Amino acid sequence: MKTKLTFLGTGTSQGVPMIGCKCDVCTSADPRDKRLRASVLVEYGGLTILVDCGPDFRYQMLRAGVTHLDAILLTHNHLDHTGGLDDTRSFNLLESKPVNIYCERSVEAALRMQYSYAFAQPRYPGAPEWHMHIIDPDKPFLVHSNAGEETLKWESGFGYRHLQPSGQETVEPVEIIPILGWHHKVKKLPVLGYRFGRIAYLTDMNLIEDEELEKLRGLDAVTINCVKRTPHYSHFSLDEALSFFERVGARDSYITHISHLLPPHAVLESELPENVHLAYDGLILQSYE
Repeated sequence: MKTKLTFLGTGTSQGVPMIGCKCDVCTSADPRDKRLRASVLVEYGGLTILVDCGPDFRYQMLRAGVTHLDAILLTHNHLDHTGGLDDTRSFNLLESKPVNIYCERSVEAALRMQYSYAFAQPRYPGAPEWHMHIIDPDKPFLVHSNAGEETLKWESGFGYRHLQPSGQETVEPVEIIPILGWHHKVKKLPVLGYRFGRIAYLTDMNLIEDEELEKLRGLDAVTINCVKRTPHYSHFSLDEALSFFERVGARDSYITHISHLLPPHAVLESELPENVHLAYDGLILQSYE
């Protein structure tokens, strides 16, 4: 099965350049140093899956020319990973389907507070239409095509009417393996990474238990976050990221969720081991099972 992963954003929570900053990275002319908030688009088994939907979601969709989404997988509830969910309304209109969102139960609870109008009854006309799916981090789960979802029909003054599906799923569901990590070693904020065949995408972690590493064996490519060289309370340092890559043993490894506290892309890339790379917006990884 073919897996294609496109980095839509590789920046930290404030993006690069950061507002008002005049450092060498933020003023760099290298397009690889222009980083939107972290997100990837995965084409896997005939399905199109977005991982995380941050504040740059609208521009990321426009820049990448995305016109179809089967599902959105969320890693955790921080706003640089969920702050663009209101803009999924465009896909409700474009595809006449609710958007499938997969996340842990604690993330759904946070969304119910942050986007209370999207869950309220009676519904506000034009509020985003979502179908929520709860992930158990200990078990693989299936992601389905949105073709089997109910059809949305807009009625002026009322909002969307929910009709029976207009078609059947023509693409088989795909199995995805969640990988549980922690965004803070002490406070223990859970974050999910995801394995798609022989590519795994992980971000916003600074602790991964040994049993979770077993889910990452035999990979062609793996990603992890790093915001600076030195230790950070909720992200891997550069040395910690390199140690993680050695423990996983993937053919190639990629650093994402990068801040302006690391050197410019060209400088840091030249310092890394041969099979470790800095991801950048627009980079594409491909793998075949």
